[in-house]
Amino acid sequence: MLRGINQQIIFEDDEDYERFIGTLEIYQAISGYRLFAYCLMSNHIHLLIKEEQEDIGLVIKRIAGSYVYWYNLKYRRKGHLFQERFKSEVVEDEKYILTVLRYIHQNPIKARLCEKVDEYMYSSYNDFFKEQSVLVDTDFIFSIINKDSFISFNNEVNDDTCLDYNENNVRLNDFDAKVIIKEITNCQNATEFQALENIQRDKSRRQRDTTLI
Repeated sequence: MLRGINQQIIFEDDEDYERFIGTLEIYQAISGYRLFAYCLMSNHIHLLIKEEQEDIGLVIKRIAGSYVYWYNLKYRRKGHLFQERFKSEVVEDEKYILTVLRYIHQNPIKARLCEKVDEYMYSSYNDFFKEQSVLVDTDFIFSIINKDSFISFNNEVNDDTCLDYNENNVRLNDFDAKVIIKEITNCQNATEFQALENIQRDKSRRQRDTTLI
């Protein structure tokens, strides 16, 4: 799991999401890793990945570094984009692989961005129904579970709790928060918001809090 620094949005528009997916494809060819699932949320990323030719640390460094370089150029910003080192856990059996995969695919539902897993554009779920996925190793997953069971399993209501950052406060979903920020500040993205002078930024935050009440 990779997360934006200070929970910053790391995908502002469709081009950003598509760029990251393209980056996954480029470095898969270089690093040789196998990808079983992914989900790109506006301020964090989930990957179910198996290292092959290169250590996972180097793989993530390549992917993140390439995307950050491109993102900083696009939005005319400098510095880090991702928070600290990526978080990871070992997936040791087939049952847990399926649990993690479902957790990843259901992230947008739990964030109230959609109602069904197939409605979200930037997860790997729909890759499993392509004739041939370039990026995702669907054959391995379908060696564990058949397609009909895969659909049912991924759409089951559950209380899965896999790797995540602890969130103790109830928050707006990312989409609603972006709308409110744009309405109040006239900023089109997180970088513009960060560029506001401190006084204006604090004023905007106070106004946002009042709006939410």
